[in-house]
Amino acid sequence: MTQLEAARAGKVTREMRRVAKAEGIDPKILAGKIADGKAVIPCNILNRNRNRKLCGIGEGLRTKVNANIGTSGDSSKLSSELRKLRISLESGADAVMDLSTGGDLKRIRKAILKGSSVPVGTVPVYEAVVRSSRAKRPISSISGDDIFSVLEDQAAEGVDFFTVHSGVTLEAVRRLKEEGRITGIVSRGGAILAEWMVRNGRENPFYEDFDRILDIALEYDVTLSLGDGMRPGCLADATDRAQVQELVTLGELAQRASERGVQVMIEGPGHVPLDQIKSNILMEKKICRGAPFYVLGPLVTDIAPGYDHITSAIGGAVAGAAGADFLCYVTPSEHLGLPSVDDVKAGVIAARIAAHAADIAKGVKGAIGWDIAMSKARRKRDWNRQIGLSIDPKTAREYRKRTHSALKDTCTMCGQYCSMKISEDCLK
Repeated sequence: MTQLEAARAGKVTREMRRVAKAEGIDPKILAGKIADGKAVIPCNILNRNRNRKLCGIGEGLRTKVNANIGTSGDSSKLSSELRKLRISLESGADAVMDLSTGGDLKRIRKAILKGSSVPVGTVPVYEAVVRSSRAKRPISSISGDDIFSVLEDQAAEGVDFFTVHSGVTLEAVRRLKEEGRITGIVSRGGAILAEWMVRNGRENPFYEDFDRILDIALEYDVTLSLGDGMRPGCLADATDRAQVQELVTLGELAQRASERGVQVMIEGPGHVPLDQIKSNILMEKKICRGAPFYVLGPLVTDIAPGYDHITSAIGGAVAGAAGADFLCYVTPSEHLGLPSVDDVKAGVIAARIAAHAADIAKGVKGAIGWDIAMSKARRKRDWNRQIGLSIDPKTAREYRKRTHSALKDTCTMCGQYCSMKISEDCLK
């Protein structure tokens, strides 16, 4: 029985109770949101007895953060990706996705699944393409059976959520061609499926055989993350006909998944101007009946390579405040290359800051309390308490040591002219 089926049957599962406790809400309220399709708990049925940190995503819950890791054809060291996994977990990621396309994919995925204390997601079409490439076959030769066998294998290994680009249809590709985008298709999965459809003159198997995906997801309680293969890759392409066409399709497919008892969330853009972010969130929530929204960034400018963890954090805070539920991190190396361990940490921390800022704006229970505790520690110049409360205590501690003031209860910025110390004395 999936979490969604249980919720609709009036049952509060052990997983729901654990998530509700972590969120500080009534388990029955959480079960109600899951039953309505407005929240999900990605947890493969094979992982229910494991001591894994559960992650509730959706309305009324803390905004969650995902970290992408995984190999490429140019860098396929498992040890490197496991270091990235560890730093993702230490930095507070709520979930990770294995996007590997190089090396022994099955071995890498199993190692990540074993080493992760949070839910793990994948993009199965990547493995289908890699298998085809290694067999010296073109993308166009991949069959539906090839694709669905990957989904079956990964679900049986314990993957908690899949990205499936079911909204990349022949109609969406037609609209994109007519649109005249600057960057075309920037989603790897979306581009792969578009090529397959154009070469074969056939509809996307993820769309045409969607019920087959549902059968697999239902058996293992894999949460479907309906991918945004038509997401905009630059600000000028945002909120165009191809993107909206795909979203309408995803809304229809999300309803079908929900009716089958399969948990589902929707993926969203991408590169979006600041003034269009709120409307994008509201549009998804309306079209997809409140399904959890999983956004990449959004990035609010295209001109900051090397700093795109900042451009995405700005957009992520706005998106989260408007109702987005799940932020996919972006690292400083976005658009430039595979992220390093340090890049991964920077990306997770930036996304967590954005998520927390959004939670304060949304009035999520307990969010502002963290800031109030920090403010009280600052008033007292309690440096140990401040460091302990910070989102990245290690970095905060390093800065404090580097700039240690001769006066124990001030910092080197103000020293004897510390405003809080002066005002404390005059306001007694």
